[in-house]
Amino acid sequence: MTPHLRIARPVSDLARSTEMYSSGLGLTVLGSFRGHDGFDGVMLGHPASPYHFEFTHCPAHPVAPTPTAEELVVLYIPQESEWLALCGTMLAAGFKRVASFNP
Repeated sequence: MTPHLRIARPVSDLARSTEMYSSGLGLTVLGSFRGHDGFDGVMLGHPASPYHFEFTHCPAHPVAPTPTAEELVVLYIPQESEWLALCGTMLAAGFKRVASFNP
């Protein structure tokens, strides 16, 4: 069996998070669910990649965004031109640039 990484995060706005990661990173919806024990969710990724994001939302228990300086998703893009283009796409999709706390 090939290992697969799932990064699961509760979000306050499932539709917005789905749109940001789809538009900003070019991820596709791999699956979704509604009303699973009170939770809705979306799985986003590249079908051939060994990882995906799962965003969940529970209307009965909403979460407030509380990011920390060390809570990051780090993507390594080897080609500088591709990295710069992706940064622009992410900013246009609503991502915010932050300074690195841990150099």
